[in-house]
Amino acid sequence: MNEPKRTRRQFLETVGAATTASIITGTDGARTSLGTENKEKLAIDGGTPVRKTPLGYQAYGPQFYNEVEKREILEVLDSKKPFRWWKSGSKTLEFEQAYAAHIGVKYAIGVTSGTTALSAALAALEIGPGDEVILPAWTWYADYDTVVLAGALPVFAEVDSSLNIDPTDIEARITPRTKAIIAVSLQGCPADMAPILEIARKHKLRILEDFSQCVGGRYRGKYLGSIGDIGISSFQQGKTITAGEGGAVVTNDPILFERAVRAHDVGSLRSPYKESLGGGRIPGFAASNFRMNEFTGAILKAQEQDLETICNALRRNTRKVREGIADLPGLKMRKTPDLEGDLGVTVFLDHGTRQRRDQFLRALRAEGISASPPGGSAILPIDERIEKKVTVHPDWPSFNTPQGKAIRYGSECCPQTIDVQQRLGGVIMDPNFTDDDITDIVKAIRKVYLAMYAV
Repeated sequence: MNEPKRTRRQFLETVGAATTASIITGTDGARTSLGTENKEKLAIDGGTPVRKTPLGYQAYGPQFYNEVEKREILEVLDSKKPFRWWKSGSKTLEFEQAYAAHIGVKYAIGVTSGTTALSAALAALEIGPGDEVILPAWTWYADYDTVVLAGALPVFAEVDSSLNIDPTDIEARITPRTKAIIAVSLQGCPADMAPILEIARKHKLRILEDFSQCVGGRYRGKYLGSIGDIGISSFQQGKTITAGEGGAVVTNDPILFERAVRAHDVGSLRSPYKESLGGGRIPGFAASNFRMNEFTGAILKAQEQDLETICNALRRNTRKVREGIADLPGLKMRKTPDLEGDLGVTVFLDHGTRQRRDQFLRALRAEGISASPPGGSAILPIDERIEKKVTVHPDWPSFNTPQGKAIRYGSECCPQTIDVQQRLGGVIMDPNFTDDDITDIVKAIRKVYLAMYAV
C-alpha cells in the first residue's frame, strides 16, 4: 500500500517539533543552527517519557516465518531424508540456486555457519602458513579465528566512522606475505568496496567479502558478495534471514567454487556440482565436513523469498527516522559509503566522546526507546586471548614465524578503532516498526538531542 506523502512541516508537527528556524549550513554540509524548538524535561530527569512501553527490535528473519517455512519443513519430515544427498529435489540445493541468482553470482554452497563458510572460503583462496590476511580491528571473532586456524597470520587495520575497515589504512599493512583482505560489512553497512578493490588490484591481492551482518546489502547497485573474489554470509539468528544457524559461500570463479565445495565436504565433489564443473578441475584434498542439512536448507529456501521484503521495510523505516532528525544542529551520523544500499540496521549518531554517548543512550532508554552502542562485533586486538596470541597448540604456525612473533596486538595497534567504537551509538531498527513507533523514535531522539546538545 502506498503511504500518503507528507510535507516536511507536517512530519515535524507529527513528532512534536514546536517551531523550527532556518538552518545554517556550513561549508562541510553540517547543520550548525536549528533555532527555537522547545526543550522538554527528560524522563531521566523526572520528565514524562515518550513511551510508557519500551520499544526494541527483534531478530528480523523469525518475524517473517509463516506457512511457507512450515510447509518446507514438513516436506523434509515426510521425506524422512534430512541428508541432502539421499534424495532428489534437495531443499538445500534449491536454496543455493535461488540465493546465487538473487545476489547475482554464478555459484553458492550452503554450509553450517558463517564461521565454516569463512573456513571454506579461506581454503578456496589457499590461505595457509606464511600468508598474511588483513581484516578490520572491529569485527566478529570468526574472521580472526579462521585465519589463525588456517595457519596464517591476521593483520588488523583500523575501522573508520562507518565501523567498517578504513580503506586509507589498508595499504600500510601490506607486506610481501599479504595474500588477502577480508572486507567485512558490519551492522547493515556495506564496506567501501571501490577503494578496497583498487588497492587489491594494485597489489594483486584477493578480496574475501564477509557480508554476514549485511545480507541483502548493496554497493553501487551490486549486491554484497558479488563484488570481491569470493564472499560468505551467515544465517545465524541475528542475521537478515535465518535458520538459527547456517552459512553460504558465494563466488563467480569456478575454481574457487570447486575448492570451497571440496573444503566443505571431506574433499569430495558430488553431483550436481561435478557435472556443472565439468567433472572437476582440481584433485581432492584434506578437508572438513561443513555440510548443510535439509532442515536448514528448507527454512532458508523459504526465508530467501522474504529477503527483499525485510530489507525494504528496514530501509523504509530507517529513512523516515533519518528524515525526521536531519535538521538537528551539528548532527553527525554514522558514515555510510552507499546510503541506498545500506540496510538501515542502525540510526547511530557520532557523539564525540564515550561519556556523551553513554549519557545520550541512558537518556534515550529512559524515554522508552531501546538504545545501544555498536554491537555484534568486538575490538579484537584488545581481547586478552588475541593480545596474548593463544592458539590451539603452542606449536601452531601462525605466531611461530619471525613475523608472527614480531607482530603486536593490543590497544596500540587500533587507537582509531577504539575511538570510533566509543563515540557511536543510537537505535537498532526493526522492519516491523509501525508508523507510531517511528514517530516515537524521532520524537525521543529529538527530545534528548536538543536537551543535551542544542545551544
